[in-house]
Amino acid sequence: MAIAYNKRTHKNGELRASDAGKEVTLVGWVQSYRNHGGMVFIDLRDYTGVTQLKFNPDTAPAAHEVAQRLRNEYVIAVMGQVVPRGENINPNMPTGEIEVETRAVDILNRSKRLPFEIMDECDAGEEQRLKNRMLDLRRPINQAIFRLRHRISSAIRDYFNANDFVEVETPFLTKSTPEGARDYLVPSRIQPGHFFALPQSPQIFKQLLMMAGFDRYAQIVRCFRDEDLRADRQPEFTQIDMEMAFVQADDVMEAVEGCVKEIFKHGLGVEVQTPLRRMSYQECMDRYGIDRPDTRFGMELQDVTDVLRDTDFTVFKSAIDSDGMVKCLVAKGGGALTRKVTDGLADELRGIGAGGLPLTKVVKGQDGPEFSTGVAKFVKPFCRQLCEATGAEAGDAVFFMPGTYNDVCKYLHYLRTRLGEILGIIPDDQWHLLWVVDFPMFDWDEQEQRWFSTHHPFTAPRDEDLHLLDTDTGKVRAKAYDLVLNGTEMAGGSIRIHQPEVQAKVFRLLGISDEEAKAKFQFLMEALCFGAPPHGGIAFGLDRWVMILAKAQSLREVIAFPKTQRAVCPLTEAPGEVSDAQLEELGIDLRPEVKARKL
Repeated sequence: MAIAYNKRTHKNGELRASDAGKEVTLVGWVQSYRNHGGMVFIDLRDYTGVTQLKFNPDTAPAAHEVAQRLRNEYVIAVMGQVVPRGENINPNMPTGEIEVETRAVDILNRSKRLPFEIMDECDAGEEQRLKNRMLDLRRPINQAIFRLRHRISSAIRDYFNANDFVEVETPFLTKSTPEGARDYLVPSRIQPGHFFALPQSPQIFKQLLMMAGFDRYAQIVRCFRDEDLRADRQPEFTQIDMEMAFVQADDVMEAVEGCVKEIFKHGLGVEVQTPLRRMSYQECMDRYGIDRPDTRFGMELQDVTDVLRDTDFTVFKSAIDSDGMVKCLVAKGGGALTRKVTDGLADELRGIGAGGLPLTKVVKGQDGPEFSTGVAKFVKPFCRQLCEATGAEAGDAVFFMPGTYNDVCKYLHYLRTRLGEILGIIPDDQWHLLWVVDFPMFDWDEQEQRWFSTHHPFTAPRDEDLHLLDTDTGKVRAKAYDLVLNGTEMAGGSIRIHQPEVQAKVFRLLGISDEEAKAKFQFLMEALCFGAPPHGGIAFGLDRWVMILAKAQSLREVIAFPKTQRAVCPLTEAPGEVSDAQLEELGIDLRPEVKARKL
């Protein structure tokens, strides 16, 4: 009689000692096969875990005969009785106190030889795993990641529903817009020579929904960006998107904090204390050298320009005399770092553009701390003042960086992160959340000689800085806010411009002419003229949240079917060629060199 596999009684991670004596039906994949002197043992796996099956040739010879033909990843159904393992308990398995004395087994499907084992510790390369992604996703570690993702998504939807947000689906086929990353373009067959763009964000549509009177909008939405890939970038990604009307920044941040509490509660069982800490953009740059600081550890940047103002050391003096500065990092216990390590750090910094890495170590002298090695002879006259100003003491290392403000911030942030890793002072079990506020609204690009939006061109200036748009553009601060977790930007948002004359002025400052603005954003500009309410919102990447909370190494690990760093799907071999007939129908003629190019 065939086993009714659709009537399984338990899942494979559920049985315990208290279930001894029960008759059970189990289904799943063969994890491993062992033959011990005629007695066959099988580990049966599903998404909940593993149960050991025992096939006894004396009590169930037919089942034992079938069991001898089983191999890894065969799909089977079994019937039997739960029995205690006695002295053979496996404390490393939740089901380790029991096994199932199997009376019947059905092979539901066979498996050919696997390209790699279905185990957490897998030595197969990423390309091979992604090519066989359906097998890779069977691994328990990946099952756990995607069930974490499901819990987070469910918690977010439940939170938004409980707080009166309306989910509205925004278009995937829209219009290409300036600024930001490249759009993915979709040719129109009906309108030859015209193209849709896949959305990088539902930004404009969610603003229009506020103008339509929906008051609160939220959506978990797919977005697309044609950009160079890194560990935390994918061409298609999932965004948690929200917008609120009649709000200021504090209202949006409060709503987000409630959502974040739910993410941690349902995702990890962690209680997050709110309100979250806030820090201005300028304070972040001054103390950490970056606008998304990792506050899990100290070792902050310290300005020693005034202490060293009278130095004769050319490297420091030339920076100070050129209206630059000298900052330093004090690495507690850094005196133990070897020359090989510090030289390696200097090489790394040169690789990102720095001139080098002046450093010295603090040792115990007869009359107090002294400097030794490195640039000790140049900073020796300032030893007492430097140690008092920075808190450096015997056993520490002091790393200096002269230059412009931006360069000093860039290089010391990099060094701070690397020293934190090398010294092992970055805690792995802490979650430090931080709001960064008061961003500059514009960045000046020397190469293009024009202003760019720090966030996007729809961000509103702070009310008190509105007059500076005409007189001192670089000093305008935005009503923008970023949420940072352990040094990673997790969300970015702002209060939007809701007055058409302000939006037109910002477009012109960004080099977007009135004609271009009309062509690209006419529907938005017109909507602003029909009683647009003050509104604002935020977006945060669901993939990135799952990656950080799961402690995964890249976004590819938390997306079911991701692209590689070459923006290719090894499983489906996308992107692929299309027929000449399809191209002709779309009015597209590829250049000869493009036709000949192969991936």
